[in-house]
Amino acid sequence: MVAVKNLSFSYPHAKPILFPDFELGNGEHVLLLGDSGSGKTTLLHILGGLLRGYTGSVMIDGTELSGRSEQELDHLRGQKIGFVFQRNHLISSLTVKQNLQLAPYLAGVSAGPDRIDEVLAHLSLTNQQNRSVLEISQGQAQRVAIARAVLNRPSVILADEPTSALDDKNCERVINLLLQAASETKTALVVATHDQRLKSIIPKHIFLNSTT
Repeated sequence: MVAVKNLSFSYPHAKPILFPDFELGNGEHVLLLGDSGSGKTTLLHILGGLLRGYTGSVMIDGTELSGRSEQELDHLRGQKIGFVFQRNHLISSLTVKQNLQLAPYLAGVSAGPDRIDEVLAHLSLTNQQNRSVLEISQGQAQRVAIARAVLNRPSVILADEPTSALDDKNCERVINLLLQAASETKTALVVATHDQRLKSIIPKHIFLNSTT
């Protein structure tokens, strides 16, 4: 689960960003909506333990992030949090399967070959597994990024503008894949977006107000 309370963050020489309190249970999905500068990406980075120096409380799967060491946060990210971004950040020198094998290795967990094969099959990537990520389409690469995010069965998936560069058909496919993958493991899904097409797909919304 995700729980945020009395959360604020200040960049140098800027007004504090004040975030609304909210809780998200296992298997729940929410959109973060707001204009540029409202703090959507900032909130994702705080939830993912990538940004520190905030005030307030942030809990991920029962763990309070404040006061955790970098090593503890690395461990939490590896085991509890999956990330999906607009740019997939795949390693171009590796194959599809090797990119997935790297995720549990870096997290210090054992996904096992059966789990990797299961995720590849679920996202229709089995036939692409031995191809370089440079040889696959943009839509396939996005599916690889989703596969990487769900591989370790995280408690939370954080997605930052995952559909903004996609046409209507691929937008619907990607968000439905995210929802399906998250639902299968009762994973909380937080999607930060400007994409108005997602409003009807994920009905729960959190609106952030611009600080400018």
